[in-house]
Amino acid sequence: MTTKHEQILDYIESVPIGSKISVRSIAKALNVSEGTAYRAIKAAETKGLVTTIERVGTMRIEQRLKGKIENLTFREIVKAIDGEVYGGMNGLDKLLDKFVIGAMTLEAMERYITPKSLMIIGNREDAQRLALQNGAAVLITGGFSTSQAIMDLSEELALPVLGTTYDTFTVAAIINRVLTNQLIKKEIVTVGDIYQPVTQTEYLLNTETVRDYIKLTQKSGHSRFPVTNKQQRLLGVVTGKDILERSDKTPIEKIMTKEPLVVRKSSSAASAGHLMTWNSLEMIPVVDDKLQLQGIVSRKDIMETMQLAPRQPQVTDTFYDQMIGGLQDNDKDITEQGLAQVKESYQFEVQPQLVNNLGTIAFGVLSEIVVDSCQRLLNTHYKKNAVFEQMDLHYMKLIQLESKLTVEPLILDIGRRFAKMDVSVYVNHTLVAKAIVMCQLLERR
Repeated sequence: MTTKHEQILDYIESVPIGSKISVRSIAKALNVSEGTAYRAIKAAETKGLVTTIERVGTMRIEQRLKGKIENLTFREIVKAIDGEVYGGMNGLDKLLDKFVIGAMTLEAMERYITPKSLMIIGNREDAQRLALQNGAAVLITGGFSTSQAIMDLSEELALPVLGTTYDTFTVAAIINRVLTNQLIKKEIVTVGDIYQPVTQTEYLLNTETVRDYIKLTQKSGHSRFPVTNKQQRLLGVVTGKDILERSDKTPIEKIMTKEPLVVRKSSSAASAGHLMTWNSLEMIPVVDDKLQLQGIVSRKDIMETMQLAPRQPQVTDTFYDQMIGGLQDNDKDITEQGLAQVKESYQFEVQPQLVNNLGTIAFGVLSEIVVDSCQRLLNTHYKKNAVFEQMDLHYMKLIQLESKLTVEPLILDIGRRFAKMDVSVYVNHTLVAKAIVMCQLLERR
């Protein structure tokens, strides 16, 4: 029996690509509450089934694999700007490399027009023709159309001529927003990027016995396996300790761990690592929304991914990158704090975009600075990644715009799985903030 949430997701998948959807329309079509419809739409957005575009709404999109943002086509541009195609339909699936805004003379424009580019322009037919003749597609803003001659030329060259009611500035903003969001998503490693699919996964049926478990262990060299029914629905997990002192004829379903912890392919590698470290798991099943087994992910794969993540090139900046980008190491060495304590110092200047309406540093910004300083200290001295769980942060004095902060994280206690840290924030040698931070540690292999 499928849940209402699953029914809505199935319904969204059946909606034609490019169609608009809304909470109200889904609630009415499936006779569910608007709250249930809203949560399902958000889940669909996470899965890449829909996207929400400013001033356009939520649209059904084609689900793409991560890492394919460089293969952007003109068809996707049409969807993003809610546009229409005047000509060159056969060229909609061609790739494009860059955008050019045609706010210049024809002579100047020729230097910027290249094949695989998109010329964003108004109702200047001479510029539209020039773009097409030089291998570029055309996007006409402001709700203007074009002549039949331009449409015929676009069909002949198989280069799209697109139109939108938005002005040039709005179009550029929409396209930049879509590209930036997708680039950021590309950088977030998910379980789906690193998991072992079910076709390569060893698992047991609930009707099999301890004897089958032993045979599979000898064959694969592993000791932990998912347990499913004949329809590959996950029922549990069985490990070596579950079969101790058990008869070879004992059914697996009687000794397995039922309702095990699971992750989805859309889960981030960081969240999966947090779950596995805290619960001492070496393997965790990967399932879909109907609990169908899709594969497994190992702790080794997660730890290797977490270790390599900081080395990946950044394609675009998130707000987090902008906040902590100004946190720099202090030249002053203050690591000598006793045998059990390790301390470092970092510098940070409060920029205008990081303050609140009172002109003082935003609470969230200060929190991120504190957390990042702790992570840097752990990386430097213990080669550890961390998941921060709790922070008790207190302002002593207001931290004004352009203040130069000195952030000093100090390790109070550290074990194999956790660390407790004390962080002091100074301005001109005056204590302005204090924090106690608790975090879980992730092993790096």
